[in-house]
Amino acid sequence: MHNRSRGLRRQRGAVLAFLAVLTIHVHAAAQENFHNGSIGRCEGCHGRPASTGQVGDEASEAFGQPSFMLKGADASSTCLICHEAPAGLNQPRDHYVASNGSLLTPGMPPSQLTPAGDFGWLKKTYRWMPSEWQGQRWEESSPGERHGHNIVALEFGYMPDGRNTVAPGGTYPSQALSCTSCHDPHGDYKRFPNGIVVERGNAAAGSGSYNTSQIPTATRSVGVYRLLAGKGYRPKDAAGVQEFLADPPAAVAPASYNRSERAADTRVAYGSGMSEWCLNCHQQIHGSGSGLGHPTGRGARLTGQIAANYNAYVGSGNINGAPAEAYTSMVPFEMGTDDYAVLKSAANSDGSYRRGVEGGGSPQVMCLTCHRAHASGWDGMTRWNTHSEFIVHNGRYPGVDMFASAEFAQGRTTAEVSKTFYDRKPSDYASYQRSLCNKCHVKD
Repeated sequence: MHNRSRGLRRQRGAVLAFLAVLTIHVHAAAQENFHNGSIGRCEGCHGRPASTGQVGDEASEAFGQPSFMLKGADASSTCLICHEAPAGLNQPRDHYVASNGSLLTPGMPPSQLTPAGDFGWLKKTYRWMPSEWQGQRWEESSPGERHGHNIVALEFGYMPDGRNTVAPGGTYPSQALSCTSCHDPHGDYKRFPNGIVVERGNAAAGSGSYNTSQIPTATRSVGVYRLLAGKGYRPKDAAGVQEFLADPPAAVAPASYNRSERAADTRVAYGSGMSEWCLNCHQQIHGSGSGLGHPTGRGARLTGQIAANYNAYVGSGNINGAPAEAYTSMVPFEMGTDDYAVLKSAANSDGSYRRGVEGGGSPQVMCLTCHRAHASGWDGMTRWNTHSEFIVHNGRYPGVDMFASAEFAQGRTTAEVSKTFYDRKPSDYASYQRSLCNKCHVKD
């Protein structure tokens, strides 16, 4: 009798576990199809009365953000209702762009691995005491707000940038920064054949972001890459900002994109226009006479020497790589084309196309060559640590738990450093690997 009861309990537990997993997958599939290249159901985002007396309403008004009857306290909170991972999920999955805050405990990294990065890094602040220099020591830090775009999502604990009141190199107010500052929530921008982008064109047949997306026709469009906004766009919750002057870039992502890259890169095929699109908000940044740094976009074509460097570089001291295996998503580049057939053939997450810089098109550096679009584990949301001499030290990722030097670990655990490399093995690099700037410049 007791054995039968235990058996029934085990069966009941197995059924409940199966239903829980099924619910997660059904929910994920529903969310993946919600936007589908254009506007989703109105009630998916709207539905709360304009004034509910909730804390969120008062907080939104304090930051000058009207509620628009959104289900969240603000635009980004509304997005994160679906796009923050649920509690307990510490593996990358589907459309999640932020780890659940309950999992961001000391020493534990954010877990979502989309090409744009996990907003959870904004909640990770690091402090350390470097080695003594000339008889003096002082604390150094890497505040969370330095790790990415500080979206304002009050219900999820994301606050405005405390140092930059406006976008670096621009005038966009930090207090108004939200997901809809970049992504058009209504999906008004559509792509037609030959890459032509039209605002409020014919209904979209589906997403245009993936290598599996439909091909647009003269009468049936697809959505632009990641629902990014185009010319003439101005977010409704940021009145007075300059309208966008550039359309979304030509780019294609693989259908499987939120994943560990330990076995193979997630290769987004960036074609053209990414940096020009970033200039919608960062008008006077890189290469625009501001002195802020690296040229980018159409003014930063990869020379023959840079292309040869990229294709040969494997790691510090190793320039014996083969062009057919040269690509790394840690240092992506624009292919210099808006031919979507070419882009779709290059986008993959199974290692089927790993070629580096090729002669066709006009390959070039872009903002996302060095930075992630949402956030990363490093200052300036760079893809790797640009403030350390070594990113791999003595054959290991430097972490405080492995007794690495403070100047290399910089307050982070080995798990946190590894996650910034999307789970790549340290042996993929040199035992004493220096900055990945060397992928193009080979100065190590």
